[in-house]
Amino acid sequence: MQKPQGPRPRARSPFTAAFLSLLFPGLGHLYAGAPTRALGFAAAPLLLLALTAGVVLRLDRIELLGAFVSMVGAIFVFNIVALVYRLVAIVDAYRVVEYLNAHAASGDGRLGKARLPRNPLSIAGLLAVVLVMVGSHAVVARYDLLAQDALGSCIFIAQTQTQTCDQDPSSSPGPSGSSAEPDATPTATPQPPTGSQVPDVSIPPWDGKQRLNILLIGADEQEGGHNTDTLIVVSIDPVTKQAAMFSIPRDTVDLPVPSGPARRVWGSAYRGKINSFFVQNRGRSDLWPGNDRTRGYNALKAMMGELYDVDIKYFVEVNFNGFKKVVDAVGGVTINVQVPVVDNRYPGTKGTQRLYIPTGIQHMDGEEALRYARSRNGSNDFDRGARQQRVLLSLREQADPQDLLPRLPDLIAALKSAVRTDIPLDQLDELLGLASTVDTANIRSLVFGPPFSRDTCLDSRGCIVLPNIPLIKEAVKNAFTADPADFALQERLAGEGADVWVLNGTGQANRASNVAGYLEFHGLAASAPRQKPEGQVPAHTVITVYNGAEATLPATIDYLQKVFGATVKTASDPTIRADIVIVIGRDTPVLEPPPHS
Repeated sequence: MQKPQGPRPRARSPFTAAFLSLLFPGLGHLYAGAPTRALGFAAAPLLLLALTAGVVLRLDRIELLGAFVSMVGAIFVFNIVALVYRLVAIVDAYRVVEYLNAHAASGDGRLGKARLPRNPLSIAGLLAVVLVMVGSHAVVARYDLLAQDALGSCIFIAQTQTQTCDQDPSSSPGPSGSSAEPDATPTATPQPPTGSQVPDVSIPPWDGKQRLNILLIGADEQEGGHNTDTLIVVSIDPVTKQAAMFSIPRDTVDLPVPSGPARRVWGSAYRGKINSFFVQNRGRSDLWPGNDRTRGYNALKAMMGELYDVDIKYFVEVNFNGFKKVVDAVGGVTINVQVPVVDNRYPGTKGTQRLYIPTGIQHMDGEEALRYARSRNGSNDFDRGARQQRVLLSLREQADPQDLLPRLPDLIAALKSAVRTDIPLDQLDELLGLASTVDTANIRSLVFGPPFSRDTCLDSRGCIVLPNIPLIKEAVKNAFTADPADFALQERLAGEGADVWVLNGTGQANRASNVAGYLEFHGLAASAPRQKPEGQVPAHTVITVYNGAEATLPATIDYLQKVFGATVKTASDPTIRADIVIVIGRDTPVLEPPPHS
């Protein structure tokens, strides 16, 4: 008697196989019952995923961004290859299920070749799967092309680049005489070249070993001007991974001019405000190397390098209007406002307005972040420099490629209109990788206010900032070796603003001036009048605080007592114009300001 046959196995769905292959190549074949074919399609993607996971686990978010930037061309090609590969896997899984269903319907071939009718719904499902898959790769291709467009745009100013760019500062009409701030001083009209052209030279690439210095520029380009109102040098030690930021106020004058042709025109020091230097020099082919787009930046890098005694390799410039767009494109920035910002004369589009930003954690859009970074009427340029550094560090900390990806079109559009740099494209991934290793929580931030400079208003020059060049050079030289507490002490002593006299009755030449120089180096406004103290030379240092000044000078008094090993005494004498008088005694330590290189 013939054994009855069991029920015929239920036919599998070709659409399901195609959908599973959309999720991952080979899943559809495994569902169809073709494990060998499934392994063949899954092997390459699995290997690629393992390699990618290994790379991702070793890199942080900034390094990943650098890797993406360095491979945008290869990613585009790989995306096309992956698209074709996945198309083949989807269609093949669909056809395998169709074949196996037909084979089962023909009694495993005993009933002859069988062909099942096409199911319109199944075909529609296959087309839908293909469209979804093609659409996803099209999105990747779009982002990749956007990145390639940004990398090939005028963001990157090569030394030999000749294309014309929108909002090119080198071709903006007229000098940088406008500013949104009412106390900005117009600059003189730049003079044309007067001598032979300086030979153009290529920037030697950073070798990956030396201290890397990059000049960050914030530019006000309103009404065709180009005031470089923000100048921050970021210095990174690639060995220790330490970083420091140095800022000078935009109204700083009398900065040293590098040796060479520029000294014939400007002398040993540039008498104008540093925010006008770019415009005054961008057309001077007789003074600086570079083309019409890079010459002004090369001049600024040379000036800042001369001031700090460092080699500044590259610059990155952001104009203020573009800065707002960039902040908005990344979703705003969260800043810890440590001191409230109160400005009753902040320049707006319709005249001045009142600005108030309270303390605490504040999430700011682009307009608010720019106001926070630029306000100066309620404080000073030194405080503003510290705020600008805080904004940059906050943006660096909050930059997350996963969050930026959906905003990429807006971000690239903002960057193209706002950012310029001479960083070579072939070093971009290396520099981003270096930046990712820096601990931003321990960046040493120096804003060269008192004692490194002082602001004053003169009838002939307006309100200016006069720098202490030797002191600034020394601070930059020791930025990675000095104790940050020393810088904090200097700022605290300078902030108290004590007027100190050092008197010398010992008969030893230059003794008082050396002590005064030592104290000035550490933040005190010390001088050495030629008058001699009354009476005999004391055995010990005598420190006298006059006319109640001790109430406002606690840090200064504590510092002097520690330096001289003496106890401060107080006195009242309206004829004494100084706050503190130090009389050198026989056991006063020999103090001199540190030598400068």
